[in-house]
Amino acid sequence: MTVAAVPRAPARLGRFVLRMFAPHIHVTYALLWVLALESSAVDLSGTAWRPTAATWVRVASVALVLLFLRMLDEQKDLDHDRVHHPDRPLVTGAITVTELRAAMAVLAAVVAALNAACSAAAVLLVLTALGYALLLAAAERAFPAVHERQLLGLAMACPVQLLLGAYVYGSSVAAGTVTADWRGAVLLVLCACVLLHYEFARKTVWEAAPGARVYSAALGPRRSALVAAGFAVGAVGCQLVLFAPVGPLALLPCLAVVPALAGTRRFLAAGRGGWPMGSAAAFVAGTHLALTVRAVLLP
Repeated sequence: MTVAAVPRAPARLGRFVLRMFAPHIHVTYALLWVLALESSAVDLSGTAWRPTAATWVRVASVALVLLFLRMLDEQKDLDHDRVHHPDRPLVTGAITVTELRAAMAVLAAVVAALNAACSAAAVLLVLTALGYALLLAAAERAFPAVHERQLLGLAMACPVQLLLGAYVYGSSVAAGTVTADWRGAVLLVLCACVLLHYEFARKTVWEAAPGARVYSAALGPRRSALVAAGFAVGAVGCQLVLFAPVGPLALLPCLAVVPALAGTRRFLAAGRGGWPMGSAAAFVAGTHLALTVRAVLLP
């Protein structure tokens, strides 16, 4: 990179982020996810929850890790995108691999610095999630089937979500605001089910275009739709395990499953096109928001 190109790098990165990361979506998701997980964990420990400075560190850290993962995925998908998505920034040269890797190094340093102000455990946990993502990228280069087979790739990628959830939960334990027990694992599974419903929904279509990397190509649209619905139901099951002993009102967040099931019904009835993504997004946002409100109003 020439000296003249250096001043343009931040602008190029900014355009990349706006196009490929959609901050209004991903930052909102990070916010809702962290608040739901942290507030539920604190509430289940028997204490009232209110956000603290450490809460916002976790929100910022998760958002930055999601951006890190987006940059990493863009590099992993480069060969595929050259054929099927020739307008992507990395393919067109609007951004370079060197610039993305430099930005990823900065993101990792910022995340580590933010969490160093909280605890050594928080730094270790969040860097573990980043480290696993990098190891997965190396595994995909060494074993192409991991990247080419959608379901195998998803199974290998799921630990990233769980490790990020473990960071939020574990850093709260290290801070003394959460008492660790088996319910923490159920909370992590709950959040994973919510995300996996959305993940399957967005990659479930009736007619897949050539080269499209969708789960319905491997499972068929009906089975893929049932898996998506199954994850939504799984999230409800986790809530029943966690909150049924508290009382009926504590189960109100379960109502967020309604748009997920309605979306499943609409997709199966249509027999063509893709998933109604508004219903999947409503399930994700509704579940996380309702869990947070439950923790605040029903301690």
